[in-house]
Amino acid sequence: MQVETTMKKTIYTCFCTDVIHAGHLNIIQEAQKYGEVIAGVLTDEAMIRFNRFPTISFEERMALLRNLEGVSRIVVQNSPLYDEIIRELHPEYVIHGDNWISGPTRAIRDNVAALLAEYGGQVVDVPYTYNEEVRRIDRRMKERAAMPEFRRRRLRQLIRLRPIVKALEVHSGLTGLIAEKTIVEHNGAFDQFDAMWISSLCDSTAKGKPDIELVDMTSRFRTINDVMEVTTKPIIFDGDTGGLIEHFVYTVRSLERMGVSAIIIEDKVGLKKNSLFGTAVEQTQDTVEHFCEKIRMGKRVQLTEDFMIIARIESLILEQGMEDALFRARAYRQAGADGIMIHSRKESPAEIVEFCRRFRQEDSATPIVVVPSSFPSITEEELAAQGANLVIYANQLTRSAFPAMEQTAKDILKYHRAQEVDERLMPIKEILTLIDAL
Repeated sequence: MQVETTMKKTIYTCFCTDVIHAGHLNIIQEAQKYGEVIAGVLTDEAMIRFNRFPTISFEERMALLRNLEGVSRIVVQNSPLYDEIIRELHPEYVIHGDNWISGPTRAIRDNVAALLAEYGGQVVDVPYTYNEEVRRIDRRMKERAAMPEFRRRRLRQLIRLRPIVKALEVHSGLTGLIAEKTIVEHNGAFDQFDAMWISSLCDSTAKGKPDIELVDMTSRFRTINDVMEVTTKPIIFDGDTGGLIEHFVYTVRSLERMGVSAIIIEDKVGLKKNSLFGTAVEQTQDTVEHFCEKIRMGKRVQLTEDFMIIARIESLILEQGMEDALFRARAYRQAGADGIMIHSRKESPAEIVEFCRRFRQEDSATPIVVVPSSFPSITEEELAAQGANLVIYANQLTRSAFPAMEQTAKDILKYHRAQEVDERLMPIKEILTLIDAL
C-alpha cells in the first residue's frame, strides 16, 4: 500500500540478527512505501534476553544495517520492548514480520500497538518470508550459535551482561529443549533461562543409577552431546569432586573442547554422597592445599580464556562454619578459580546471604553461584542484591517429572485404560513441534 503524505512519515523497524537475508530486505522495501525508514539494532544484552546469542559484535551488526539501501538512520534499541524507542522517535508506523502475531512475542506486538494507538500510530505486519534460502540461512545461524567456540564463551558474557544468570537442570535432549525454548511474558517483561546445568544427580537418576559417581565420564559426555545437538545455550557441568587430579585435567580438556562453559567441582574426597544429606552420612572435606592444587592444574591445561572452573565450598553443608567457608573461598580464588559456589542445606537462606555479603566486602568481582534447592523461597532479585551472579535450579525438572509419570502409571493400572490420564497429558503434536526438523 502506498501512503500519500505531505510530510515524510517516520517508520521504525528493529532487527536482532547476525545476517541479512531476503526476509529482512522485504521488510525494508515494505517500510519504504510508508516513509523514512529508521532501523533499530538490539544491544547484546537485549538480544540475549530475546533468546538470540550474537555471534558477531554489536558494531558489526550496526554495520550490516548501515550498508543497506533504504535505511536512513540507525538507532540502538536497549530492550526487546519498544517503549523507550517509541517515546523517543514517535514513529507513525512500526513495521515487523507477522511472526510476532502469535506465541510469546505477541506480547511485544500488543505493547507496541497500545503505545502507538495513544497518538494514532499503527503496526504493520509484513508476511514472514518463507523460502528455502531463508530456511537455510536460519539453520546455519542456529548451527553457528551452537558451535563450541561460540557456546563456550557465553557464560562469561552472560555474567557480564545479566543482573543474575539463571540455569536450569537438564538431563536429556528433550529437557535441553525445554530450557532452550521456554519463554514467558509476565507484567510486560520477557524471561527465560540463560544456561543449562548438567547435574550428576539428575543424570544418574535418569539412568536409574545411584548418585555416587557411578556413571562414568564417557556416559556423562554422551548426555552433553545429546543436549548440545539440539540447543545453543551455555552448559555448566556438575563435576562432583573432579576425581583424581590426574583425571581432572583430562576432564577439563574434554569439556573445553566440546564447548562446555564451566565445570563446578566440590571440595570433598572419597565416595561421593549427596551434599543435602549433610552430616547424616560420612563425608570428608578435602584439604585446602590439595583442592587448590586441583584448581591450579585444571587452569594450567586450559587452552582458552573462555572455560571456567568454579569451586564449590561444602563448609556450611558439613557444619564447619562461616569462617572456614570464607577462608576456603579466598584460597580457591587465589589458586585460580573463576567463581565460587556456596552451598547450604538449611531451609533458611540466612547463611548464604551472610556469605555473599561478607565475601563481596573483600571481593567485588569473582562470580558467586547459589543453588537454592533447600531454601526455594528466596528470589533471584534478592540473591542478586546480595552479590550472587548465577542461580542454578539444580533438580526441579527431574523432581517434577517423576511424580507426574508415577501417577500416570498408577492411574492406567487402576482404571485399565488411559482415558482418565489423557486430559493432563501434553498432546503428541505439541511435543513434535518442540523438536526442530532439519
